[in-house]
Amino acid sequence: MATVTLKGNAINTLGSLPAVGSMAPEFTLTKGDLSDARLSDYRGKKVVLNVFHSLDTSTCAQSVRQFNEEAAELDNTVVLCISNDLPFAQNRFCATEGISNVETLSDFKDGNFGKSYELVYVDGPIQGLLSRVVMVIDEAGKVVYSEQVQETVDEPNYKAALEALMDA
Repeated sequence: MATVTLKGNAINTLGSLPAVGSMAPEFTLTKGDLSDARLSDYRGKKVVLNVFHSLDTSTCAQSVRQFNEEAAELDNTVVLCISNDLPFAQNRFCATEGISNVETLSDFKDGNFGKSYELVYVDGPIQGLLSRVVMVIDEAGKVVYSEQVQETVDEPNYKAALEALMDA
């Protein structure tokens, strides 16, 4: 179990993130058109997982905006913005915000992504949602960077993630 905070109050996640140097677990998430997306679909590209609980919070929305801006400059890289939001809400957010350089994916169907990556909250007021995590995966599927943001209302360290991406 990992412990983070929400406005200073401790909350726990299911476990520990996949270790740097390990192979990222396969997942199946839902795209905006309700089709499946698997990690293996992106093999041969660098992948940034921008994971958060809901686009309806300002910090989560800002992380999507920030990665959308950064992604425009990245070669052979895909940024996957993952939450439990319904794909319809994700599509609406991206259309309203002019987001076009990242892909939004949802874990709403069965929650297996949050479980296999051990980042779902197991207690507290946002129990069942995904914790704020940024992970970088290289072209072969190996985890080269991970950050579970310790204070849930804080933004991730974009600079460190992007540096790890350039080094991958």
